[in-house]
Amino acid sequence: PTDAFREGPNFLAIDPDDGIGCMLCGVECPVEAIFADGDVPQDQAHFIALNVQLARIWKPIIEKKAALPDADEWGKVKDKLELLER
Repeated sequence: PTDAFREGPNFLAIDPDDGIGCMLCGVECPVEAIFADGDVPQDQAHFIALNVQLARIWKPIIEKKAALPDADEWGKVKDKLELLER
């Protein structure tokens, strides 16, 4: 319901200032990678600040896009942070 998602070269970020806390995005996320503020696992807490930082420089996604052809493959890969392109 908002334009909270930001698209970078090879990652997505969520702008916490644009999100409204409804968690519809969490329900729709096919890899269960989106959490409510109070439910972020401790080992992923560093992503909160990273989302804020990246949301300031990346443009919002304002139109629905089809999933990338290799989305299912990448959804199973853990520890992708080192691949982040800014």
